Amino acid sequence: MANHIIVSIAVERIVNKGLNPKTGRTYILDDITNEIYRSYIIRELVEVYGWELDADDIQR
Repeated sequence: MANHIIVSIAVERIVNKGLNPKTGRTYILDDITNEIYRSYIIRELVEVYGWELDADDIQR
């Protein structure tokens, strides 16, 4: 199970084109390497923000 606060922070950074503190670049979905967190983040992007993701975004 993922920590909802962490998921919310990551989603907010992706949506608002915020910085990834690790790389100093814009935060993107590919920055999420943990599959559990990635699935929660994708779910929130689709359900809350109405994003349409390609199959490449969902399957790694």
